[in-house]
Amino acid sequence: MADENYETSRFSLLPEGCIANIVSFTSPKDACRAAAVSLLVKSAAESDTVWERFLPPDYGEIVSGSNSPVAAYSTKKELYFLLCDSPLLLDGGKMSFRLDKSTGKKCYMMCSRELQITWADNSMYWTWTSLPDSRFAEVAELQSVCWLEIRAIFKVQMLSPGTVYEAYLVFKLNEEHDGFDCSSEASIKLVRENGTEIGNEMTSSIFIVPPTQRRLIWRRRRRRSLPGQINADNRISCIRRDGWFEIELGNFFIGEGDQFDAQIEFLEIEHHNWKRGLIVEGIELRPKHF
Repeated sequence: MADENYETSRFSLLPEGCIANIVSFTSPKDACRAAAVSLLVKSAAESDTVWERFLPPDYGEIVSGSNSPVAAYSTKKELYFLLCDSPLLLDGGKMSFRLDKSTGKKCYMMCSRELQITWADNSMYWTWTSLPDSRFAEVAELQSVCWLEIRAIFKVQMLSPGTVYEAYLVFKLNEEHDGFDCSSEASIKLVRENGTEIGNEMTSSIFIVPPTQRRLIWRRRRRRSLPGQINADNRISCIRRDGWFEIELGNFFIGEGDQFDAQIEFLEIEHHNWKRGLIVEGIELRPKHF
């Protein structure tokens, strides 16, 4: 304990600018912890020098191009947490942007209007509605289909390099939902501009039913001998802090300078049973936490 206090006191003897430079090479979480060491370190750890390093290089362009108002801020640390807690709408409201709080990496969600949804332009199968708890102006609501296919294409240059990203379908199920007893398929394919694929396509089996209904559906599936047994390898949905549900569709890595498209699919086209009641807000990309 004495040695630890001695090292802390020696660190506090450094010039504030030097301390700020050191802290800027850590992480947002470490900077917040460092602020508790002493008043001098707190001043350095909360300086714009530190928090501008945690913001993405193009944060100014992102903020100035936002279609939603950005709350007033007086420091880069305030801006950082604003971008973590209050997603911005970009590209005419087609995309939302925020920062991952623990890493400062970029997170994007593509709205349902920008997704490629089979038969989305036919009101017999899909309708468009507004919900007060959605960040987007409208969401897609499934009326009835037996062929469910949803695709998103992201250009990875917009994301943070050196990062493993996970893709999530963000959705709800209305009270009359039906037809999701069977497993669905999720896949991610990485494609260069010339159309060549990078690596192998990643596919997985998923169940979008909420946790409260899993046991009921498992019993129903046993009685009906339905294919696609729910097991430990299946991904299952969970509720988000914003009240929506999400389910992971897969992940991929972006290296420095990578330029390709991430093609993300969610589909159920094997069982041909009729499905209804799915409400899609969008598909989100965010850093994987290890």
